[in-house]
Amino acid sequence: MTGELSPIDKAKFVAAKRACEYVEDGMRVGLGTGSTAAWMVRCLGEMVRQDGLKITGVPTSSRTADLARSVGIKVISLDEAKWLDVTIDGADEYDADLNLIKGGGGALLQEKIVATASDQMIVIADITKQVEALGAFPLPIEVIPFGWQTTKALVEETLISMDVLGRTSTLRLNQDTPFITDEGNYILDLHLHRIGNPRQLSLVLNQIPGIVENGLFIDICDAVVIGYGDGRVEVRDINAGTVESERIDFLDTDNLFSDMTD
Repeated sequence: MTGELSPIDKAKFVAAKRACEYVEDGMRVGLGTGSTAAWMVRCLGEMVRQDGLKITGVPTSSRTADLARSVGIKVISLDEAKWLDVTIDGADEYDADLNLIKGGGGALLQEKIVATASDQMIVIADITKQVEALGAFPLPIEVIPFGWQTTKALVEETLISMDVLGRTSTLRLNQDTPFITDEGNYILDLHLHRIGNPRQLSLVLNQIPGIVENGLFIDICDAVVIGYGDGRVEVRDINAGTVESERIDFLDTDNLFSDMTD
């Protein structure tokens, strides 16, 4: 199996597998969305089937819910769970303070709600997602469809006074039509290039009428598990102030993940 994976996919797999060590029997687990989170869901499903792990999952998107059910994880809503023990999710970028940009998959609203309703949030990523300053990845914001062009204009006007290098925004498309989130909203991607003050920007954006939520995750992530293509993982815990490294063994006889694609 591992011989067929690219180094990036190997990195995602080992990060996901290591992050599953945070999950214990009886936990309520937030299940992230995206290619790296999909590896984690598959790993948890393997633990459920082979090791008898008993967990309930709260997915952050309809596609994650479908995947979780398909691998044997019991799925419930956040309203049913009320509070979660841990959420494991990917990120589009993270900085040294473990502030994140998320939303590349379009699920930022549910992802942020689920992450903040958890005792801890663990991010799984490969080393390419690490940045000195957030903003190279376009910042997604979820906006209601009504008056979205007005909202877009207000955002671009507001960005003039923000510590950013770029100020343009684009409507995310699904082929020739607007991308629609699970909540029926649109996504605007802000091309900022560099964000000097993520905390200030997050607060200001959410004051603009029409914006539901933005993809800046500030003071939410507790630890990041970074995977490398050679099987190494690094765990950075922002609360403990620790950095640990280890190696995850590949199981070449296991074809559980052979159908996973980015």
